[in-house]
Amino acid sequence: MKTWTRRSVLLAGATGAFITVSAAATADAAVRYYPVAPGYRVNVRSGPGTSYPIVRVLPEGAQVAILCQTPGTTVTGPYGTSNIWDCIYSGEYISDTYVQTGSDGYIRPRCAL
Repeated sequence: MKTWTRRSVLLAGATGAFITVSAAATADAAVRYYPVAPGYRVNVRSGPGTSYPIVRVLPEGAQVAILCQTPGTTVTGPYGTSNIWDCIYSGEYISDTYVQTGSDGYIRPRCAL
């Protein structure tokens, strides 16, 4: 009986390790990039609003991964008017009105500022 139990534990341990690796690989593969509105160079700011300093400018044709979203200054852009800001990198935000997400609402979790 003990031999069978040991084999079950080893198999469960091996299976658990496999699931953990698969989950990590799936999380990395789940990153989605969204296109910035065609013909626009978009200001990237240090916070979710137009009063924050510009840290860089995205070139025309850029695509961005949205890490999280947060409310901020209301902006009108090619995709409507919204106060949603997309965090595209640590401390870097762009107005959601310049990103083609296919939604007028939140598509990612709220940022913890």
